[in-house]
Amino acid sequence: MLVKLLIANRGEIACRVIRTAKRMGIHTVALYSDADANALHVQMADEAVHIGPAPSKESYLQAERIIEVAKKVGADMIHPGYGFLSENANFARLCEDNQIIFVGPPVAAIDAMGSKSAAKKIMETAGVPLVPGYHGDNQDAVFLKQQADAMGYPVLLKAAAGGGGKGMRQVWKAEEFEQALAGAKREAINSFGDDKMLVEKYLTQPRHVEIQVFCDMHGNGVYLFERDCSVQRRHQKVIEEAPAPGMSESLRQQMGEAALKAAAAIHYVGAGTVEFLLDTDGSFYFMEMNTRLQVEHPVTEMITGQDLVEWQLRVASGEELPLKQDELRIDGHAFEARVYAEDPDNEFLPATGTLHLLQPPEESDYVRVDTGVRQGDKVSVYYDPMIAKLIVWDEDRNKALRRLAKALSEYRIKGVTTNIDFLYNLATTKAFKQAELDTGFIGKHQSEIFLKNDQDIRELLPLAALYLLLSEEHGHHSHSSSHQDPFSPWSSQIAWRANETHVQKMDIQIHDEVYALEIRQQGMGQHSRYQISHGSLTVDAFGELIGDKLVATVDGHRLTAQCSGDGLECSLYSQHGALHFSRKLPDYGLKDDSQSAAGFKAPMNGTVVALLVNPGDKVEKGQVLMVMEAMKMEHSLKAHAAGMVSEFYYQPGDLVDGGAELLKFDASQP
Repeated sequence: MLVKLLIANRGEIACRVIRTAKRMGIHTVALYSDADANALHVQMADEAVHIGPAPSKESYLQAERIIEVAKKVGADMIHPGYGFLSENANFARLCEDNQIIFVGPPVAAIDAMGSKSAAKKIMETAGVPLVPGYHGDNQDAVFLKQQADAMGYPVLLKAAAGGGGKGMRQVWKAEEFEQALAGAKREAINSFGDDKMLVEKYLTQPRHVEIQVFCDMHGNGVYLFERDCSVQRRHQKVIEEAPAPGMSESLRQQMGEAALKAAAAIHYVGAGTVEFLLDTDGSFYFMEMNTRLQVEHPVTEMITGQDLVEWQLRVASGEELPLKQDELRIDGHAFEARVYAEDPDNEFLPATGTLHLLQPPEESDYVRVDTGVRQGDKVSVYYDPMIAKLIVWDEDRNKALRRLAKALSEYRIKGVTTNIDFLYNLATTKAFKQAELDTGFIGKHQSEIFLKNDQDIRELLPLAALYLLLSEEHGHHSHSSSHQDPFSPWSSQIAWRANETHVQKMDIQIHDEVYALEIRQQGMGQHSRYQISHGSLTVDAFGELIGDKLVATVDGHRLTAQCSGDGLECSLYSQHGALHFSRKLPDYGLKDDSQSAAGFKAPMNGTVVALLVNPGDKVEKGQVLMVMEAMKMEHSLKAHAAGMVSEFYYQPGDLVDGGAELLKFDASQP
């Protein structure tokens, strides 16, 4: 085993690699950009070297500079993590030319899988089943559309050099093809420097099931079973699990052997993932092979008891695989939820800001948190906005899922918008509990996941109101400890009136809706009971707040919920789902209404990539007016009403600050 490892990455994966390397007694070297000078991975490593300015193309993507650093510090090997240079054949070749071990597959294997179209041809020759589609070199737009027309819609456009959902578009009908192709090509060229596209038949109810393979330099190969990664947004994974629900031993073996056949076809070495689409009839089709460690590798580690980074380092050092196929076993069930700084209610727009509060659930044999940030760190515009990976394990799927919901309810983050409520709602839907999975899961269950179903919200309103009432009392009591009787009505600040029923109004805002409640209180302190009314709905409620846990009885139904908040901005997690809400204070006439609602502002720092209409053109409500690129993703700005764009303030290629007005729009109707 060699003794000095440079990690050519940042954030969570760099920290993950460092932990294993240190346990194995390997000296670690981190890289950091200007933005990462005080990052967690820098603090964890034995050494750290500055690599360049914040933009990744000027730092973490500087292959030759990284090689120079590795030689200067005397690194024996380089671990590329995932993303950045992990699947870059030229970087692997540079390592080889400079006698530095690249912790990954041979250059030829990366080359073979680097182009999706070339990979499909190799797999076809090897006898691995493929999705019907066009994977050739003719990139003429008219020709590609002809191929799509012949296949029949829907079809899927995919960047040949792509991954991670970049440069990918679903096309449901012929008239959408041209615009979708242009968007996919723009995103592909920005992400990979290559806009070559594949066109494939889009399966309407497939599951995304991938096989973890490992091969060594001695001709040995094993598969460490499968992961189900069907739940996705923007073609990027959200919650992964292992093993895949409903997988028979026969199908598992078929898919595992097909994955090993794919690896053998390119003489693979190291950790790799072969991704398949699994159709409802049990047939499966090769999608792609990722020639690196996957983001979701921890769920495989949790069910096999193996450290895949350790396997990587041992195989890269020339050792044989630690175990043979018949020595591998599945133990229990695991989930991974990706905690992102993003706004699920705004098309998952990435968010930036400072993590003023960061309290993950307590780690144990059942709960693991892989992260690269600490409280006080900033989520910047320069890198992927993933805050952490929350991984849970238990004896079976139902128990593991309960642990996932509990851990999500205990996660506390303030300072940036996150997807935690979204993850909790998703994991607690009836369909997810019953493992009714396919790649369109989020779209199918949108009303449950986003809690915009009015009935769901009505069921949660009494809990939200009760939490605010009890929080108000608790806050007051903490200031009333000097009184002889803190429950006396004379020390109350909740509008108590002698000889009258206490009635108060409360406005609770959820999303953009305000719910007006009327609350009648009977009794004081811990004996308080409430009648909570909203419209025609009235319930009787009482309860107590024990730390962050609300124990409530609503119309005789006793239940519990995890809560957090400051009395105004609050979150509540119950069996009905997660609810983020705020108490709306009275308007005292201080609101400034001078700002026009007709403006279009940049959602965050980014680059204008396309203007899709001309000034003076009449447009319909919902029509895309311009496209911005931020944090590696395209964001479309749409007309909020029918009207006309009078003027664009920026042109393609211009950098734009978040909040800047982008265009002038004249609506047809006021």
